[in-house]
Amino acid sequence: MDVTSSTVQLNTPDGKMDSYVAQPKDSGSYPGIVVIQEAFGVNSHIKKVTERIAAEGYVAIAPDIFHRETERLIPYSDMPKAIATMQRVVDSKAMDDVGAAIAYLKSQGNVKSSSLGVIGFCMGGRLTYLTTAHHANDIKAAVPYYGGGIPMGNPSPLSRTGEIKCPMYLFFGGKDQLISADQVNQVKAELTAKQVDFKMEVYPDAGHGFFCDERGSYHEASAKDAWEKTKAFLAQHLKK
Repeated sequence: MDVTSSTVQLNTPDGKMDSYVAQPKDSGSYPGIVVIQEAFGVNSHIKKVTERIAAEGYVAIAPDIFHRETERLIPYSDMPKAIATMQRVVDSKAMDDVGAAIAYLKSQGNVKSSSLGVIGFCMGGRLTYLTTAHHANDIKAAVPYYGGGIPMGNPSPLSRTGEIKCPMYLFFGGKDQLISADQVNQVKAELTAKQVDFKMEVYPDAGHGFFCDERGSYHEASAKDAWEKTKAFLAQHLKK
């Protein structure tokens, strides 16, 4: 499916926020997806993912969670700066940003406002988990990829698991150097305890960032399998 893309500016309590939007060229009514960035910003990879999702028949939007920063794009080679920038993200403010993206989707004439999902990577995986609780009435499906730190924060996203209403598909790498098996097991145990409808895939040969084909950590077999599962999952829950 051919797509068109643009950058829009959304209002947040902290000022204007650039957001990258990709959508099918053909007129019609489509589900909406919020795409939440890694700790490197809304870079070419996140834009390409947003376009890939749009090509599957969704209106997708990637809000720039780093819009409060002077440097919003961080090279993959500068992990210390990425981590420092990510650590300045305040959960409540990030949820304002995601809320602005959700509101944008709901305001579009070609979006089925009752069929909204969220997908995120790395930092965005953690924020995706938080979004399912914080924006529980709007989100109908969620896909966190290698969301680190879900048990961390005050309150942590994990502590809000009981608020989640939508099905979730979580992807992790078994060789992830940033997310321990203990963290993954904590998440699995809490989702199970709170009776959330979820699936979880742990790829034994994949490390952190395995889905990003612009990084050395890219693991093609795991990325391809995860993408096929992601497409099927989103279609199942948003294209009913």
